[in-house]
Amino acid sequence: MNSSETWPGVEGSLPLLGVILLAGVGTGVLFVMSLLTYLDRRTTRYLLVTIAVGALFGRSIIGIGTVFGLVPMPIHHLLEHSLDFLIAAVILYAVVRNKPTHLETPPDELS
Repeated sequence: MNSSETWPGVEGSLPLLGVILLAGVGTGVLFVMSLLTYLDRRTTRYLLVTIAVGALFGRSIIGIGTVFGLVPMPIHHLLEHSLDFLIAAVILYAVVRNKPTHLETPPDELS
């Protein structure tokens, strides 16, 4: 690509919209399932999973808004990378917070 050529914008991109819609449907289904599971179990572990999956779903919503020109690219990047951080932090917190119970086999006894 030479200096006079530029990358096409994301606004109005049908292939990008298709991929984001597919991701949105998938993460939307997972979010509803995680929310229903949390409402059934009502534990912090399930709440953390629901928050992480909800943030993934939110990324798809932001992506769709960007393709339709509703979310400017700088705001898109700020929100998407903030959600990336939130997802990583929630997952790591869930792992650190949930120690094995007496019913779980320690990893060194698995081999």
